[in-house]
Parts: sequence; structure tokens; C-alpha cells
Amino acid sequence: MSQIQLYDTTLRDGAQREGISFSVEDKLKIVRKLDNLGVHFIEGGWPGANPKDTEFFIQAKGLNLHNSRLAAFGSTRRPRIPAENDTVLKALLGAGVPVVTIVGKSWDYQVTQVLETTLEENLAMIMESVQFLKGQGLTVFFDAEHFFDGFKANTEYAKKCLEAASRSGADCIILCDTNGGTLPGEVTIAINTVKNVVSTPLGIHAHNDGELAVANTLAAVQAGATQVQGTVNGYGERCGNANLCSIIPALQLKLGINCLSTLQLAKLTEVARYVSEIGNLTPDPHLPYVGSSAFAHKAGYHVAAMMKAEKSYQHIDPGLVGNVKRVLISELSGKSNILYKAKERGLISNFNGNEAQKVLDQIKRLENQGYQYDGAEASFELLIHRTEPGYRPPFELVDFMVIVENRRRAPTSGEGDVLAEAMVKVRVGGEIVHTAAEGNGPVNALDSALRQALLRFYPLLHEVKLVDYKVRILEGTAGTASQVRVLIESSNGNVEWRTVGSSSNIIEASWYALVDSLEYCLWKGERSHELST
Repeated sequence: MSQIQLYDTTLRDGAQREGISFSVEDKLKIVRKLDNLGVHFIEGGWPGANPKDTEFFIQAKGLNLHNSRLAAFGSTRRPRIPAENDTVLKALLGAGVPVVTIVGKSWDYQVTQVLETTLEENLAMIMESVQFLKGQGLTVFFDAEHFFDGFKANTEYAKKCLEAASRSGADCIILCDTNGGTLPGEVTIAINTVKNVVSTPLGIHAHNDGELAVANTLAAVQAGATQVQGTVNGYGERCGNANLCSIIPALQLKLGINCLSTLQLAKLTEVARYVSEIGNLTPDPHLPYVGSSAFAHKAGYHVAAMMKAEKSYQHIDPGLVGNVKRVLISELSGKSNILYKAKERGLISNFNGNEAQKVLDQIKRLENQGYQYDGAEASFELLIHRTEPGYRPPFELVDFMVIVENRRRAPTSGEGDVLAEAMVKVRVGGEIVHTAAEGNGPVNALDSALRQALLRFYPLLHEVKLVDYKVRILEGTAGTASQVRVLIESSNGNVEWRTVGSSSNIIEASWYALVDSLEYCLWKGERSHELST
């Protein structure tokens, strides 16, 4: 099969996702990242449609791209307007890029009901627009909008639209599943039909409304399409576009079509997370190939097999796309999970199956009480550390009390204040220390009081900051008496770690997570390089 062209439309179609608004600088950063990845074409936007896209193409002239060519997007001329006088086509010329993509109707229903023109005029719009742009020396791609719906409704007219673009000199004709409702088998039938009608190379542009955008894209390639259009992470309007982060590795690793170099493919996870951060979106952990959970293993049965053969429960080596394998700890784990994590984190060199079983039994008991160790690996490490011969806790709780006093005259008055005070009594060695502290909430007060008690013995705790605090109600039928899980994220300025606590009392749950956080810091501080790398 000939080389497949990768065409990214994140900066236009992807930006149409609800919640995304790229600035000009954001778009320039993403272009540089995609160029480094090796994408062949990057669609920058619709010049003239808004000031931001117009400014982007002005600033993009200063980009020094090594692998990619910038494309500008627009539409065919308007009905009854000569191509040379059409403002959209003029704006495309003014963008100053070597490639333009124009969208035109290929569904008769859209022509008569949306464009409100005749079928003959629409064919003329396609032909004259492509001819005009080709006459300016540009590479011209034609997006046949709603093609698959048009093919099903009026096959002959849909084919005439493609023929009009082909005869006018289009460099590639992209078949668009604009409404996202086509099935892979239908894509195959349509492409097998039209590739015998036009000699121009074909492309595919799929939307994900039926969750088939990637499948439809791969079906199109197998049927003969040579250009694939999509977005990073599948971002796009409604349910999104075809996800290039799934398409690219499927082409290379499943179909043997090398679109990128091996080194470029290994940057894919980095690019996926970079674009999500630029878009101010939390990376989706469950995305195939690039998600943080894409190669995460929780079932003990799976992990036991993978310790013998990596391929047993992974369809590819995660390193090929720049991702990593992860083993999770939960009540679904087996001894293999515990042994794997102990070895991975360098915890106990002589940790054996019997000890792993004891830790596993404890995890199952604690998770039944509401604990969860998937996102609290510091608490998991402490479970193993506490099984070491001669283990002694750096401090032990004797007692604590928290008081919250409302000094406001009325809930909405804004006058007065809410006071939180905590008293803590802990045993350090043979000494009992009793301290009290105020805070802006009960957990903050508890944290402050505990630190006051410990700092004299452990100055290292000066460095620890609580950077995130999450509470989850585990089962809501008991109302305010429900079991809750508290997840605390802490940092010493160099690294971060997460600990967990659970109880029907939110203060007690917070205490358990807080104690784990400080003990973890002290334990790791004994080997200080572990908290500075």
C-alpha cells in the first residue's frame, strides 16, 4: 500500500469541542508539537472566519516547520458568485499557505435544503472553486461533506460531485462522514464503488457519533483511501472526530503502514497529553494507546500471567507509543500484583509469597471498608513497609479532638467567622506530646496541630505541603452518615505522593490519610535521595 498521509485538524475541528478555546499562541505551540511528531498536514483554521484564525495565519508565516505542511480550510464559492470574487476563496489565497482544503456538498438533500440552490449549481461551485485555487499554484484537497449520507440517498449525484472535483484537478478527495452515523461495511462499499469512478486519491474524514470514527477510518484505508483526517485525542464537535492517537498506531503496528518513524511514534503519548493540557482538559486516562490506564493491570490473574509473558495481556509494547505499563493494587489483586509492585518500587528484597498474601488479605479487608489504593500508592508502600521485621511507627496517636465554632450571626451575613481548632496527643518514642492549633477548616487545624507535635522530632516535615484534598461519598443511602474516602496529595517541592483514608467520619478518614502522608515522608527521608529524584 502507498504512503498514508496524516492530516490533523485539531486546530479547527478539534477546537469545535465544547470547552476548548485555543488562543493564537496555543495553536502555534500545537503546530510545533505536531510538526515534531511528523504529521504531514496541519490544518490551521478558517482564515477570515474570525480574527483569531486570521491572526494565526499571519503569525504562522514565521514558523520553521520540518515535517509538516500547513493547510487553510474554507468552502467552495457561494451560489451565483464568481470564484474570483468570492470572499472565502480570497481569504484562502491570503493565508499564504501551500495547501488549502475546501468543503463542498455531496448530498442532494443538503444542496437543496441548506444551500438552497440547484444540483447543477452545486457541481459548478465545486468545479470552479477547485479550478480557481489550482490556478493559483496551490495543493487543493476537496472535502466531500456528508458524502456517505449522500451516497446512500442518491448515489449517482454523490459520484458526480466527486467527478467534478476530480476533473477540476483536486489533489485528493476526502469522503466525509459528517454526521458520524456510517458503519464500517458501508464505508468499504462506498469506497470500492467510487475508486472506480475517479482516479484522484481518496481520503477519509470521520466523526464519532456512532463511536465508529476510528473503525471507519481504518476500513477506508483498507479499501484504498490514502489520506486520513482526524484530531489529537479525538477532540471535535458533538462526540468528536476520528482519533489520530488511535489511528496512527493501528496503521503502523496493526496494518504495517509506516506513517511515522519509530522515534516519532514513541512521542505519541507525550503529544496527546500536551494537547489536552494546552486545551485545559484533563487527559482521558482510558484512551487507547495513550491513556494512563491503557496499559494498567488490576486483576491478579492477569498480572500473574504477565510476570511470565508480557504479551499475555497487552496487545502491544506500550513503549512503542511512549506509554508505560502499570500494575494496580485493589481487592481484585492477587499475590502477583503485590510481589510485582514490591519489586517495582524496590521495597523489600526478600518479600515472599506468604508476606504478599498477608498484605493482600489486609488490602481486601481495607477496601471492603472503603479504602482504594489505585491512586494512593504511598499508602500501599506503607502497608508493605509495616510488614518489615522490627518496624516501629515514627509516632502513634493517643487522642485527637476537633472543634468547629460558627461565630457568624447569620449564614449569609458574611459577618463574623468560623473557627476550627484541633487538639492532638501523640506518642513519639517514650514521650507524649499534646498540642493544639487553629485552622481555616477542621482538616487544616488537625494538620497544623499534628505538625506542631512532630516538628521538634522531625524537622523534615517542614518541607511537606498538602497540595490536593479530595473527598468521595462511597454509598449515599446513609446521607451525612455515609462512608467516605479521603485522598490527600502531598509534596516536598520535588515530588508528590498520594495517601488514602476511609471512615464514616470525614475527620477520621482525613486523619488516616494525613498520618500516612507524614509517615511516608519520614520513611522516605531516611533515604533522602528517593524524595529528591
